[in-house]
Amino acid sequence: MVKATGIHHIAIMSADVKTHIEFFSDVMGCKLSALFDMHGVPGGLHAFMHLDDDCYFSIVQLPAAKDIPIEIGVTHSGTGAGACAPGTMQHLAFKVDTPDQLVAIRDRIRKKGVNVIGPIDHGMCQSIYFGGPESLTLEVATSNEEIDQRAWIDPKVLEKAGINAEEAEQYQNPDPYDGEGGAVKQPPYDPDKPHQAYPKDMYMQMLQAPDEVIWNTASHTEPPVKV
Repeated sequence: MVKATGIHHIAIMSADVKTHIEFFSDVMGCKLSALFDMHGVPGGLHAFMHLDDDCYFSIVQLPAAKDIPIEIGVTHSGTGAGACAPGTMQHLAFKVDTPDQLVAIRDRIRKKGVNVIGPIDHGMCQSIYFGGPESLTLEVATSNEEIDQRAWIDPKVLEKAGINAEEAEQYQNPDPYDGEGGAVKQPPYDPDKPHQAYPKDMYMQMLQAPDEVIWNTASHTEPPVKV
């Protein structure tokens, strides 16, 4: 069965990429793996901080970002319990492997002068909480086993979320699918489906272009430094 197996990278917008690189290297212990002009985005800078060999924290700096105000309760949650606009990131939780490592990384973060709350035991994970650059709300968590659906899917909360029993069963057991070798064509444009916010004419041209054309025209494979 084909499905997403993890996060390759999650990208945070920044008005100052260096501030994030410094924080995640010095405070969090993540090495800088990549920093280059963002592919196809004039003026954009793109950084990748190493979490694991197949998992990265990414920072994007665009010229317009400096003119967009940070507003707690709108663009950012401010705390792990705070609200922000639908579709925005409420908080970001990094992972360590054991409770001992959770305390150790808390020590590292505090040693760098950053305040940390926790650990807190949530039953299905243990967590610490702290702030990051440009008002990020950050967490580090650890779990010693897979979350047990039977124990952690609350029937009362299913009802609060408007999820009936049939839907709950479907969500817990997605239909198996192994792909069709790339034979599935782009579906017709449906305004009721999720879409990227490109200009409409440009977006429609992109949807109509063969996949091979997108690959050949938008790919950037050469690193900026020859090694």
